Amino acid sequence: MSALLLYFADEQAAAERLAAAAGLRAAAIERHRFPDDELRLRLPLAAGDSLPAELVLYRSLDRPNEKLVELLLVAGEARRLGATRLLLVAPYLAYMRQDIAFHPGEVVSQQVVGRFLAELFDGVITVDPHLHRIARLDEAIPHGDALSLSGAPLLAELIAGRLENPLLVGPDAESLQWIEAAAELHGFDYGVCSKIRHGDRQVDIALPEVAVRGRAVVLLDDVASSGHTLARAAALLLAAGAASVDVAVTHALFAADALAVICAAGVRHVWSSDCIQHASNAVSVAPLLAAALAQLGVGAG
Repeated sequence: MSALLLYFADEQAAAERLAAAAGLRAAAIERHRFPDDELRLRLPLAAGDSLPAELVLYRSLDRPNEKLVELLLVAGEARRLGATRLLLVAPYLAYMRQDIAFHPGEVVSQQVVGRFLAELFDGVITVDPHLHRIARLDEAIPHGDALSLSGAPLLAELIAGRLENPLLVGPDAESLQWIEAAAELHGFDYGVCSKIRHGDRQVDIALPEVAVRGRAVVLLDDVASSGHTLARAAALLLAAGAASVDVAVTHALFAADALAVICAAGVRHVWSSDCIQHASNAVSVAPLLAAALAQLGVGAG
């Protein structure tokens, strides 16, 4: 029996795009919430049927806390029912930023969650994980296959189709890897801002030493969360004479009023991948994920 892709109803559209790209059958996991907030989950299994030996679970881990419990329950039951190979496709992978303890007793969530996923799954595929002090995803997820893909080329293709001679700008030094990957594909000019963070919503920005006057600028990054860094950079770019400022991100977290904050700063368009479902989604990562599954011997690629 061929591999089966499992998903939850809130991510049906993205999961079915991946299933179509990978040539996989797809089915939904039934989910019920009890009054006390416990979950009852049911795998798509009829009486007398059996699960295939190979399962792919699609679950993007934005707003992750409850979803991690879902992974624990689904993986445990799937193993009990005979699945021998479980792969997790998590286009957004949570808890990767905390990779060191800055204070005694502080939980290093990257290591804890990484080991948790390694114990549940034989492989994990994600896109642009927010890694700081490690170079590879398998340093955080120490067992099985750990594939880290990049959404930057997809965003670069989008930008090339929308703008003529754009200038790519990264909001901070950490964005350099995505900026360079996107710029290289089409020979875009680029620069990276310097950032000093004073808190979750307080940042100082210094623009890169590139000419922005009259340019169509795209702020490109892996993730938009509070939106304050992007908003501050956009305001400075427009004040410096940029003709327009757009935003392109892999992961559209946009917590609380983040999108409104970005737009209020003068940003014209906001584009994102569908790693996280959002109204700004403009490119699909399904072909990218399907190719990664094929690399692991699953689906048609």
